[in-house]
Amino acid sequence: MGLTNLSVQTSVTYEVRKLRHPMRTLAALIVGVLAALLAWSFATNPNLDWSTVSAYLFAELTMRGLLVTLYLTAVSMIIGLVGGTLIALMALSDNWVLRAVATGFVGIFRGVPVLVQIIFWGFIGAFFPVVSIGIPFSDIVFYSAPTSSLVSATTAAILALGLNEAAYASEIVRGGIQSVDSGQREACAALGMNPVTTLRRVVLPQAMRVIIPPMGNEVITLLKTSALVSVIAGNDLMTNLQQVYAQNYKVIPLLVVASFWYLVLTFVLTIIQRRLEVRFGRGSRPAIHPTGKKAAK
Repeated sequence: MGLTNLSVQTSVTYEVRKLRHPMRTLAALIVGVLAALLAWSFATNPNLDWSTVSAYLFAELTMRGLLVTLYLTAVSMIIGLVGGTLIALMALSDNWVLRAVATGFVGIFRGVPVLVQIIFWGFIGAFFPVVSIGIPFSDIVFYSAPTSSLVSATTAAILALGLNEAAYASEIVRGGIQSVDSGQREACAALGMNPVTTLRRVVLPQAMRVIIPPMGNEVITLLKTSALVSVIAGNDLMTNLQQVYAQNYKVIPLLVVASFWYLVLTFVLTIIQRRLEVRFGRGSRPAIHPTGKKAAK
């Protein structure tokens, strides 16, 4: 009996059914309905006075206050970044005096509420009535002026927010620097690189991956904290709107205007933060995303 080639063709079709999650769908439905009801009650509330909201949303004093808020945030953040980096380097120094000063600075500015700091700087003239530059322990004075004429409300706000931010930023920068393996510094030293070049070209670029997310959060927090300068009439967004509702008593509509612009600025800053995270995290991003998809280039 000869061998016969037999070809058996099997065709089996499997139906893949999507896993159902009835409880999750029910929870999403309930949350969605509640959110819609809340939005509807908010939009149709006659006390909200949408006409007042639309009248002040792009008003001149609103835009002027918005620019001051952006200015306070930007300048204070620059002071915080530069000062925080210096304090972080002092905290990591082998010199105990530099470490002690850095520790004291961080302890004081993190321990005292930022509202107290703003009020202190706003009334610094009561503590130092005159600012003088001269030779100590002598009557020779090169320059002298009343403190109140030198430190305006805006300057006091920048000093308070900037120094407070420097204390928090220093801890973030210190954590980022310490996250870089010490072996890389030793390798740089073996290659003949000095400490400054090592910090600038090797340590900080790697530390930025760790620094960017919390620092971005600090920028957003600083933006919202700037509203506290209204207690010293800092001419920011909140100060201008407070002056308006102190006269027309339409508190809620004008708070909605302030909330709208803070939300817009927070959204823009969040996008910038995400882009910076992607840029500085390119070297550490996994090739395959945990969900199975390839990481975006």
